[in-house]
Amino acid sequence: MFIDPHVHMTSRTTDDYQAMRAAGIVAIIEPAFWLGQPRTEVGTFKDYYSSLVGWERFRASQFGIKHYCTIGLNSKEANNQSLAEEVMELLPLFACKEGVVGIGEIGYDDQTEAEEKYFRLQLELAKELNMPVQIHTPHRDKKRGTTRSMDVIEEHGIDPSLVVIDHNNEETVKEVLDRGYWAAFTIYPFTKMGNERMVAVVKQYGSGHIIVDSSADWGISDPLAVPKTAALMAEQGVSPEDIKLTCYQNALDAYGQSGQMYESDWINVDEIDQTQLYQGNSVLRGQRPNTESKPSNIIR
Repeated sequence: MFIDPHVHMTSRTTDDYQAMRAAGIVAIIEPAFWLGQPRTEVGTFKDYYSSLVGWERFRASQFGIKHYCTIGLNSKEANNQSLAEEVMELLPLFACKEGVVGIGEIGYDDQTEAEEKYFRLQLELAKELNMPVQIHTPHRDKKRGTTRSMDVIEEHGIDPSLVVIDHNNEETVKEVLDRGYWAAFTIYPFTKMGNERMVAVVKQYGSGHIIVDSSADWGISDPLAVPKTAALMAEQGVSPEDIKLTCYQNALDAYGQSGQMYESDWINVDEIDQTQLYQGNSVLRGQRPNTESKPSNIIR
């Protein structure tokens, strides 16, 4: 079994859900993020958050995958301050919805004053709700941005064990682990971390507090990155225990602190019933529903 704790399924197709389930992915976490172009009205954020806790959760269930999400204002969109103020009023309305396992992904993009302002406000919201936090580390000047993120988190008195620092690389991992945070890695085909590099990181640092995810989105990315990385680990002699921790258990332990995510959520799933509807809508588009086949690859 695998968990992909950072994947943007709003941008993916039903074929991806089917392939992910066939590869053994039983649960996913979808962080709120930037859609590729700026949103210009607060209502678009409201509809997007509603889809994360509603339609997308249903769509995943129709293919045997348990869907969770994190809710937050992405750092890239924090720079539109008038809109960000309105979005901040929305966040508490969604943060306590069923299936929401944290505040995120939040942090820095260009490391501006506006980004820091809304980063801090969302950290305070997470602290008030005692929720895990998912951190987006910047793609430019990453080491400085990662250190700065942790410094700010600690200024707000948030326990590092509640925080997943994502988009790590070889330059940041040691400090993140040394300071007691969960260190997550996004596996991209050509950028960020690749499978081979990820295996090397696990061999060097072990499996404690390390999480593998895909961050698959609307760009060139791979929603099967987690099972593919697990397979490469096995080929290169990484132990089954370390594979389980980095590709399943650590994500469950980190986000399970929300009180919203339990292994029994998918272990106890016996069948898929595609005759179900969500607000009158089906995933099938007129095709024959599957009401018999049980999700495969679940080890009981």
